[in-house]
Amino acid sequence: MLFSREWLSEYVEIPGGEEGARELARRLTGAGLAVEQLAARDGDLLFDVDVTTNRVDCMCHFGLAREVAVALDEPLRRPPAAPEESPEPVAELAALEVEDPEGCPRYAARVVRGVAVGPSPAWLRRRLEAIGQRSINNVVDVTNYVLWELGQPLHAFDLDRLAGRRIVVRRARRGERLTTLDDVARALDPDVLVIADAERPVALAGVMGGADSEVTGATADVLLESAHFDRRRVRAASRRFGLHTDASHRFERGSDPEGCLDAATRAAALIAEVAGGVVVHGALDVRWAEAPSWTPRGFLDLARLHAFAGADVPRSDVKRWLNGLGFRLRALDDAVWEVTIPSWRYFDMEPRKPEEGKEPKVFPADLYEEVLRHYGYDRIPSDLPAVGGPDAAAPPEAARRRRLRDHLAACGYAEAIDLAFIDPREDGAFPSLRPAAPALELANPLSERLSVLRRSLLPGLVESARFNQRRGAASVQLFEVGRVFFPPSGNRAEPALPDEPEMVALVCGGRRGTPWDRAGDLDLFDLKGAVEGLAELAGGRLEARPADLPGLARGVAAELVLRGEVVGFLGQVAEEEGYPLYVAELAVEPLVAGEAPLAVAPPSRFPGIAADFTLTHPLTVTWAELERAIGRAAPPDLAAFQLKDRYRGPGVPEGAVNTTITFVYNARDRSLTQDEVNERQAALTAELERRFGWRG
Repeated sequence: MLFSREWLSEYVEIPGGEEGARELARRLTGAGLAVEQLAARDGDLLFDVDVTTNRVDCMCHFGLAREVAVALDEPLRRPPAAPEESPEPVAELAALEVEDPEGCPRYAARVVRGVAVGPSPAWLRRRLEAIGQRSINNVVDVTNYVLWELGQPLHAFDLDRLAGRRIVVRRARRGERLTTLDDVARALDPDVLVIADAERPVALAGVMGGADSEVTGATADVLLESAHFDRRRVRAASRRFGLHTDASHRFERGSDPEGCLDAATRAAALIAEVAGGVVVHGALDVRWAEAPSWTPRGFLDLARLHAFAGADVPRSDVKRWLNGLGFRLRALDDAVWEVTIPSWRYFDMEPRKPEEGKEPKVFPADLYEEVLRHYGYDRIPSDLPAVGGPDAAAPPEAARRRRLRDHLAACGYAEAIDLAFIDPREDGAFPSLRPAAPALELANPLSERLSVLRRSLLPGLVESARFNQRRGAASVQLFEVGRVFFPPSGNRAEPALPDEPEMVALVCGGRRGTPWDRAGDLDLFDLKGAVEGLAELAGGRLEARPADLPGLARGVAAELVLRGEVVGFLGQVAEEEGYPLYVAELAVEPLVAGEAPLAVAPPSRFPGIAADFTLTHPLTVTWAELERAIGRAAPPDLAAFQLKDRYRGPGVPEGAVNTTITFVYNARDRSLTQDEVNERQAALTAELERRFGWRG
C-alpha cells in the first residue's frame, strides 16, 4: 500500500529529507510494517508498506501515523471533525432500520443538504492521485479520502433517489436484482446482505453501491453511510460476485466498529467544505445490543514479559508505547497492568473464548508482541536454550517414562503416534477417566472429522490397528504415550488452560509368535501381563475389577485399580473387523510417581516343598481378592504362590469356579518336613475356605 509523507505529516512530525525517511522506514520495518520501497512523486515521498492482513488499522494514513508517532516519540494530531450543523434534525429527513443486526452490528449515517457536485479542489485530487486513486467528483472523492485517512469505508447515496428516504439493512429477497456501480445486473438471494430503501436493494453491503442511487451532477442532498459489517458475510459476497474493492478489502479483515460515526462526521465536514451545503444536525446510529465488547481487556505482567522476551524492558517505555498505540492501562501494582484494547485492534487481538460467565480476555502474548516490536526484536539477546550434555542425568520422571516405553517395547509392542484431534462421533467410543467431562471443541478445526480434542487414546490407536488388519497384518501390537484433554478443573478466577493428563494405551490382536513359529493367538492375558509389568515398575500391583464399559465387550472388560485408585481400563473391543482386538489405557502419573524398590536376596540353601490347593468359590471373587487374602494370612516360610488353573465344567456348581493355586514353602535355616508344610497349609486353606468357599 502507498502512503504519502505529505499526508502523514498532517498527523505527526516526520523528519525531512531522504535520510530521515529512510530512518523512519527502518523503524517501521522493525515494528512489523515492512517498507518495501521509497519513491519520489511530484514533490512528495511515497512509502510502499506491506501491511499484513491482521493490521487493518494500518491500512490508512492516520493508522500508520499512530505507529510513526510511537516509533519517533512524537505527539499524534487527530484530524478535525466538528462541522457546523443546521438546526434541522436528521430524523425528519431520513430513517434507518437494521433487520439483520448480526450481519451489521453498527450502522451510522449523516446527511449533508444543498451540495454542488463537481470537480474536487486541487489539494484533494493531488492527495488521492499521489497514492494511485482516480478523482471522480468532490463528494465521492471525500469518501475515498476518508477511507485512506481513517480506514473506514464510506458510501454516498443520493438521498432523493432513496424510496421513502429510508435505509433498511436486510438480507436480499429471492428473485431481487441489483445493478452495481460497474453496470452489471446481479441476481440476489437471502444469503446476500444488502442495503435497501423502502422498495428495493440499493447496494451490496460492504462491497459496492448500486447505480440507481449513486451521486450524480443533479444530486443536492447526500446520505453518508458508515457501517461495520460481519466480515464473513462481506468475504462471501465478494467472492461470489467476483468483486474486490477497497471497501471489501477492509471489511473482510475487520474494520473498526467504534470508528463509524467519527468517520461519517469527518466526511460530512469535508463535503460541506469542498461541495458547499450544510451538515444536518445529529446522526442516524444503530448498534446491535448483543454485539460483543469491541474493547476487551487483558493483563500485562512485567515479570512475565521479561521472562518471555529474555530482556528487561523499562516500565516507562512499556507504558509510553502502549498508550501511544491507543491501549488504556490501569495499574494493579508496580509490575502488573490491566490493559484495555482499542476497538481498532479488536480483530487483530481477538480475545479467547471465555469460560461460562467469565469476561473474554486477550492472550498475554499479543500484548507482549506490541511491546517487543517497538522495543526492537534485534535487541533481544540470542541465547541457545540450556541443553544437558550426554552425561547429564535425566530427571527422575523422564527416566521412569523411558523405562515405561522400554518395558512395552520389550513386550513386543511398537510405539504409535496419533493426532490429538478426533471425530466427535468417535469421542465417546471408548471409556475415559472423566466420562462426564465434555469434549473440547476446536475454534479452527482442520476439518469436521477432526474438530474435538481426544479424551482417550484408544480411538486413534484402535483405528491404527484396524488399518493394519485391513491390509492383511497377521498380528498387531501397538502402544502410545500421549495426552488427553478435559475442561479445566477447579474454581479459578482467570481463564484456565485445559487439563492434559498423560496416558499410555495398548492394543494387541492376531497370531502370537512368528509365521514359522505359531504359538497361538494373542489374548486378553497377553495384554494384562504387559499392563501388570507397568505397575510393577512403579512398585505396585494392579487389580482388575469387572465393569461394563463403552466400546468393550460385556464380560471381557475391567477397571484397573492401583493403590485404591482407578487408573485405567482393559478389555476386548466389542466391534470386530477380523481377529479380536484387546485394549488397555492407563494414566501415566501413578505409574511414574513411585518406583519399585530394588531388593536382592540370595536363594535358600535348602530345598522347597510345593503344595497345590483347589478352592471352589463364586465367580464374582477375583484373583486380586485371593491375592490380598493370602498375603494377609501367609503362614511362616511361604516363599511364593501362583495361579495354576481355573476350571468351570462338570462337577463344578453353576456360578462357581475351581481355582487351583500352587504354594511353595522354603525355610532359610533348615529343610522343612512334609508334616510342617501340611500344618502350615491347613491353616491357610481353612482361612481361604472360610472367606471365599462356595456356599450353594
